[in-house]
Amino acid sequence: MKKKIIIVAGARPNFMKTAPLIREFKRHKNFADVLLVHTGQHYDEEMSKSFFYDLRLTEPDVYLGIGSGTHAEQTGKIMIEFEKVCFQEKPDLVIVLGDVNSTIACALVASKLRIALAHVEAGLRSFDRSMPEEINRILTDQISDYLFTTCEDANRNLINEGIPEGKIFFVGNVMIDALNDHLELARNSIILENLGLRKNNTVRKYAIVTLHRPKNVDYPDVLKGIICAFNELAQKVPVIFPAHPRTVKQIENFNLKDMVNYEENFISDPEDNEKTLVIPPLGYHDFLCLMSNATIVLTDSGGIQEETTVLGIPCLTLRNNTERPITEKEGTNIIVGNKPDRIISESMKILNGKARKLYEIPKFWDGSASERIVEVFIKNLI
Repeated sequence: MKKKIIIVAGARPNFMKTAPLIREFKRHKNFADVLLVHTGQHYDEEMSKSFFYDLRLTEPDVYLGIGSGTHAEQTGKIMIEFEKVCFQEKPDLVIVLGDVNSTIACALVASKLRIALAHVEAGLRSFDRSMPEEINRILTDQISDYLFTTCEDANRNLINEGIPEGKIFFVGNVMIDALNDHLELARNSIILENLGLRKNNTVRKYAIVTLHRPKNVDYPDVLKGIICAFNELAQKVPVIFPAHPRTVKQIENFNLKDMVNYEENFISDPEDNEKTLVIPPLGYHDFLCLMSNATIVLTDSGGIQEETTVLGIPCLTLRNNTERPITEKEGTNIIVGNKPDRIISESMKILNGKARKLYEIPKFWDGSASERIVEVFIKNLI
């Protein structure tokens, strides 16, 4: 008898992880019917459409339309609406991904309804419980029946927390599945030409920045210091900052808008930019093209640490810790915090040709993680 499986996506990183899983389930269409539930946690309609189009995802089967709110409001609303979906659909399995509020909310609903629960990207730990994402990770792992890990560090974390080994499956990284699937398509993007970074098939050196975590963008002195560091770097190479609307709003709230150049139309001459160039958020293919050609990436994102490791792009993480230490131990990532002097000094090392030369792509980050996950379900989901 065919199984009914719900996959939950709530934020843009979830979409990237969802796409290869759905593709793989379609290859085994006699095994299960899969429903995609989009909670609407990231609710920008245009951005969602762009990501769904780039990732070749069909429209979600269910859209909860939750929107913004405090952590408690958002989590509670998702639980109420997702419970209705579970009552109606009666799934055999719920799959949650990553560490956002949608992850823990839907995990709690599935667990309380005694529906089998799988967590993709289990076991990652920053050991910083001031991060809401860390709480989401820990709690989701404690109530999951299938825990799919990206690295052996994650396996050890779960075992140390008392998770039975029989629930843990080391399968690799579905984020890299998506990257491998779309890297060739991303090469067709014209974002480099629009930003004046590629002329006559020659790509000039540039830096790309992403920044969204509250510790970096919710405190005026911290955000000002980070932008000062970016502007120092911009004296050497163009610094491109696809900024989330909330981050742009904070730049405006803190009267920092004069410190950056803002370009709404993606058309730019880097020779005219001696400040950080802030542009609207990008679709997946445009961002992947920009990232894969960069000289250096500066970020506080988790997934970008992984993608740059596979792409071989030097990455500086503007945090004091990471839940993905393998990217620093084996990959191209360096944790630098958010102090301007450290950001500048480490950036200049890379621009001066002193980036880490030796790195490894971690085990099972090979584009086949989704295949391993589906195979586990075929063998074990009774």
